[in-house]
Amino acid sequence: MARSTLKTIASLLLLLAMFAHNAMAESPEKKKAIRVLLVGGGSSHDFDRWYKQEDVQTLQKGGLATVEYTSDPTTILGKLKDIDVLYLSNNQPIADKATREAIFAFVDAGKGLVLAHPALWYNWSDWPEYNQKLVGGGSKGHDKYGPFEVTITQKHPVTKGVPASFKLDDELYYFKPDAAGTPIEVLATAKAETSDKVFPSIFIVKYPKGRIVGIALGHDAKSHTIEPYQTILRNAVQWAAGK
Repeated sequence: MARSTLKTIASLLLLLAMFAHNAMAESPEKKKAIRVLLVGGGSSHDFDRWYKQEDVQTLQKGGLATVEYTSDPTTILGKLKDIDVLYLSNNQPIADKATREAIFAFVDAGKGLVLAHPALWYNWSDWPEYNQKLVGGGSKGHDKYGPFEVTITQKHPVTKGVPASFKLDDELYYFKPDAAGTPIEVLATAKAETSDKVFPSIFIVKYPKGRIVGIALGHDAKSHTIEPYQTILRNAVQWAAGK
């Protein structure tokens, strides 16, 4: 074989090797999407618009998560084995004893739980363990819908990339920790313009085994569509999933 032909083949092989190397560098293995079950439904909120549509879109952006939404609590039990994070936004009852026990078992297994605005209320008098152990407290009231300021009080993966403070229109929940419940670690506080009272707004529940995040924001478009909220939500799901 002529020397010129050998040189040509060698040059082609070198180019192919360089192309393959660059392709691998430019296309790293994609991270596995976090599997999320988002549970909505109940009163006083447009769950389909702001949780089913807006939050699902926020979480699925860029392949961060795959999200299944349900407004039927009876479907939770059969889906827990296939997810990484349970995202509760509902204030309708989860009445089934087996489902309640399975949610605790899910968190005890080290899985992630994100608790949204409506799910931080004292919704169920017949299930006090929910607020005491999983929420670390709860809310029984809120300010009239309107403007207030959220201030980040602690650096944490859940607050990464979030402005030190931001304003929005929402319901300022009067969230109060339960002194006899699971301790919480406050990451951000909320304060109304017309009051000196400060309440937890973003927090983690220091549950012994699982990772739990509470997000008190989230009544309507003025929260779900703003960048700080969306960043907090994406961070919360990532942290809860241990990513």
